[in-house]
Amino acid sequence: MTDQKFTRRPDANTRAQDTVAVQLLRKHRGDVPTSGWRLLKRRLGPVGIVSLAIIVLVVLMALLAPVIAPYDPFEGSVTARHEAWSLAHLMGTDQSGRDILSRIMWGARTSLIGPTIVIVITAVLATTLALTAVWFGGKVDAFISRILDILFAFPNMLLAILAVAIFGPSLITASIALAIGFTPYSARVIRSVALRERNLPYVASAQLQGISGFLITVRHILPNVRTQILTGMTINFGYAMIELAALSFLGLGVQPPTPDWGLMVSNGQASLQQGFWEQSIFAGLMIVITVAAFGYVGEQLGGRKAAGRTR
Repeated sequence: MTDQKFTRRPDANTRAQDTVAVQLLRKHRGDVPTSGWRLLKRRLGPVGIVSLAIIVLVVLMALLAPVIAPYDPFEGSVTARHEAWSLAHLMGTDQSGRDILSRIMWGARTSLIGPTIVIVITAVLATTLALTAVWFGGKVDAFISRILDILFAFPNMLLAILAVAIFGPSLITASIALAIGFTPYSARVIRSVALRERNLPYVASAQLQGISGFLITVRHILPNVRTQILTGMTINFGYAMIELAALSFLGLGVQPPTPDWGLMVSNGQASLQQGFWEQSIFAGLMIVITVAAFGYVGEQLGGRKAAGRTR
């Protein structure tokens, strides 16, 4: 007998389905994003693109403040107190004769550095706790869950105020305290997503091949939850900026004479009652616009659930 090779010929239904699939692909090929930028534009929409542009402009303003700021943000003049808008001072001057525009540009630095510290520490702590709980499970998962439940009981601002009362008012102290308060929100979301990944067949297959749990977590599970991590960081940035501005307003965050938007709102409060509203209003608008931009981008990318926020 001679060896014969048998190949399965596709039936008529299979050929018809393939033909329809090819036709649909050709018809809608122009609608399928072919690059990361096109995919981002489709995901964000027109308002999201504007929000992203605002974020980029604020970041550039913070980075280029030493170059583009027209005046020294610390230098004031008694004779130039509360000057109105002019070509010399586009936003006027404050109660110490300092240029408000220059202080807003420099204040973007502290207003962005603080939330950045918060979201980075939050991401590291939340990811570590969530992945550890998911991989080991059992008592380890229960223990970490109880710790997160305890942290849920303390409002973020309360933790920050307690930390400032113990260690003294500063941006670093307030940022670290807020990061600890933000951790359970992010850890809850990362854990839920990582738990689904942990139960997928490829994890069991990697274990059968003798790959360690650490490598499986770092090389496979972590990359598959990075979208939730990055989206949560974007949304939490806005929350962190609001709460750090509130702490600076209360005198518990950035200390004078350092330029900071929250501190500028506080410093301009007395002048506001006298009719000089520029400092408080312009600084407050910068906070609102920046927080709204980060919030909208985060909402479009993944929604509040990606940050563990349900309110």
